[in-house]
Amino acid sequence: MTVNIEDRISFLEKKIENIDFSYKYDEIGTVLSVGDGVATVIGLNKVKAGELVEFENNILGLALNLEENSVGVVIFGDYSSIKEGSIVKRTERIACINVGEGLLGRV
Repeated sequence: MTVNIEDRISFLEKKIENIDFSYKYDEIGTVLSVGDGVATVIGLNKVKAGELVEFENNILGLALNLEENSVGVVIFGDYSSIKEGSIVKRTERIACINVGEGLLGRV
C-alpha cells in the first residue's frame, strides 16, 4: 500500500482550516475589601476607567479608581452579599447612557 504525500497534506490542510485558533478568556479579580458601597479589587490589571464590572452575584459595579495594584469599584445595588474574596469579572463595556428629550434639565 502506497501513501500519497500530496493526499495526506491536502487532508491535513482541510482539517486545519476548520480549527478556530482565537481564544477568549475572562479577566477576573478578587475583592480585597468592601466598605460604604465601594470595593477594592485586585487582579483586574487591564480594566479601564469607567468600565462596568460584574460581581459573582450578578451585581454590577463601575471601575473608577485605578491604582497600580488595585481598582476601586463603586457597587451598583445591594453590596451586603459582596465579601472579601468575592470574584469580579470584566465586562469590557464602558458605562454609558442614551441622551434624549427625557434627559433635558437633569444634570
